[in-house]
Amino acid sequence: MRSRREFLLQSGLFTTATILLPTFVLANASEEQHYGVQLYSFRDEMAKDARGTLEKIAAIGLKKIESARSSKGHYYGLSPKEMRDACDALGMKLTSGHVALDDNFDSTIEEAVASGQEYLICSSMPSKGQTVANYQKVAEAFNKAGEACKKMGIKFGYHNHAYEFEADNGEVLYDVMMNNTEAELVHMELDLGWVIVGGKDPLDYFKKYPGRFPLWHLKDMNMTKKESTEFGKGSLDIPSMMASQEASGVKHIFIEQEEYASTPLESMKHNMSYLGKL
Repeated sequence: MRSRREFLLQSGLFTTATILLPTFVLANASEEQHYGVQLYSFRDEMAKDARGTLEKIAAIGLKKIESARSSKGHYYGLSPKEMRDACDALGMKLTSGHVALDDNFDSTIEEAVASGQEYLICSSMPSKGQTVANYQKVAEAFNKAGEACKKMGIKFGYHNHAYEFEADNGEVLYDVMMNNTEAELVHMELDLGWVIVGGKDPLDYFKKYPGRFPLWHLKDMNMTKKESTEFGKGSLDIPSMMASQEASGVKHIFIEQEEYASTPLESMKHNMSYLGKL
């Protein structure tokens, strides 16, 4: 890929662009994508020392937080307000949280309101059955959950794994879910790594359902082991993904890594460095 300097030289605009560069940078600063992290990446560390782990996450430049259910609740032993305040104090935003769509969902919504977060994301299928009929049933439940969240000022969404891309009677089950959910009620969080493990290309979904994916899990995958790895070491075409943000409608990119070459923190430092060089 040509650098910006090479492009400007070849187009005869280098001198003018150099003069205007500070203005260009300032004009586009507000469009910069601030990366977040799914805290499942730091699951053991968060369970041991939530506040201390958040400090380390903030120190490497991550700006958004997505929580995950743990043995200590949705906020690792902290109250929703304590979690919000801890993030705010570190210059981060508690943006989203992975939860279950279960009998306690009303209480989960109330917690999310108290935390100030924008999204509640169902992290796995609420009922089993790899059939079109079950996915239609789930889509109806998602629409209802979306309505309940909307009334409380929260956005509801769903996070995929690989199994949703299996087919039943010739229909891809993820597509069944997409076709039967209301876009204004169910906000999809596309896990790019699990899409490719499921044998599909995220870019195809950006084209088929433009603007339907306001959240991503940016995750590189070792396709031999079918597990996550550091950016640039796996099979996800990350540069192409990053060039397709507008088509997908993404607003929040959360890095998630579940397996590590050394430690979660070192892996996340590598990932942030990789993104910084794109």
